[in-house]
Amino acid sequence: MGGVLDFISNTLGGLWNDSGLNALFSAGGWKNLVMILVSFIFMYLAIAKEFEPLLLLPISFGMLLTNLPMAGLYHPELWVLVDGHVDYGTVLRDGGLLDVLYLGVKLQLYPPLIFLGIGCMTDFSPLIANPKSFLLGAAAQGGIFFTFVCAGLLGFTAAEAGSIAIIGGADGPTAIYVSTRLLTGGGSITTGNIALAAYTYMALVPIIQPPIMRALTTKKERSVKMEQLRTVSKTEKIIFPIAVTLIVSLLVPSAAPLVGMLMFGNLLKESGVAARLIDTAQNALMNIITIFLGISVGATTQAEQIINLKFGGVMLLGVIAFSLGTACGIIFGKIMYIVTKGKVNPLIGSAGVSAVPMAARISQKVGAETDPTNFLLMHAMGPNVAGVIGSAVAAGVLLSVIG
Repeated sequence: MGGVLDFISNTLGGLWNDSGLNALFSAGGWKNLVMILVSFIFMYLAIAKEFEPLLLLPISFGMLLTNLPMAGLYHPELWVLVDGHVDYGTVLRDGGLLDVLYLGVKLQLYPPLIFLGIGCMTDFSPLIANPKSFLLGAAAQGGIFFTFVCAGLLGFTAAEAGSIAIIGGADGPTAIYVSTRLLTGGGSITTGNIALAAYTYMALVPIIQPPIMRALTTKKERSVKMEQLRTVSKTEKIIFPIAVTLIVSLLVPSAAPLVGMLMFGNLLKESGVAARLIDTAQNALMNIITIFLGISVGATTQAEQIINLKFGGVMLLGVIAFSLGTACGIIFGKIMYIVTKGKVNPLIGSAGVSAVPMAARISQKVGAETDPTNFLLMHAMGPNVAGVIGSAVAAGVLLSVIG
């Protein structure tokens, strides 16, 4: 009888020692528990509040999976550079499910494919009809470069500073693309840190932007009604993506993967002869890549990389970058208001931060608060889509400068 009891006791003891529960409630396991609770909060925001649910939900579930002790789904040590490169053979042989999915992030495949789908869904007509919108989209990237300098002064490495600064573009795939290229692994800041901050602030656009917009503009400026945009021809719509690809890729080659795929998707849309390809890019491909991107980026948010002072710095500098980008766009909008003698509403400058189409809707909302008959949405879409191009170009500049 004693032998049976000993066997049962040893078996149960072994099961407990090998269980995730034991690891979760052991010394240091509290960090994993905190991250699991944080993942629940993000799931709530995605489901109940619909804050960027298409990416926030996969990211939050990836966060849950990667912080389950003993699960072996993701191994950050496999992604540390050895002799200047990652041993992808070891990743495929010894990695878990999330390690394999993360290959698409590390090899910079997912973000450009996301841009392909975005291009298929984007109408550049407001930008083509009003080319001055390019200036607003460019101005709104000012927050990126100012934050890059600030992060460097605060002690972050150039790679970390560039990864943090790109959050100011309010473009999740671009932030993931840049951070994956720059962050080599092994440090306290990961792609997951950057993605988490980027999508948090993208979801908070309706909260962050309006106070800045009201503070930097007068009631008279917010009341400006802009002239109706001209009709854009099909020929212009077809030439535009080709021209942008050539110009941007020749000037900033590092931006070619993002801008090229964005413009290829738009060319498919505007050509009118590739309905099946458009349908695939907009739906099946976009949905698959979004799932893989979200859950694999969430996998990098392990407790050791999130619960530290540096991640607090990432969040703080991220909101500064985003706020400064909004402010730069509005300030340049005020300059255009003066130059055009009151024909440009400065509010549309805030849409240059690239969060499409949410930022443009916020411009419309704040303008309508002052004058309910004022319709700024289409005018704000020009800087908004220009911001998508601008953030990709800013990413290329950072990658060129930092190497």
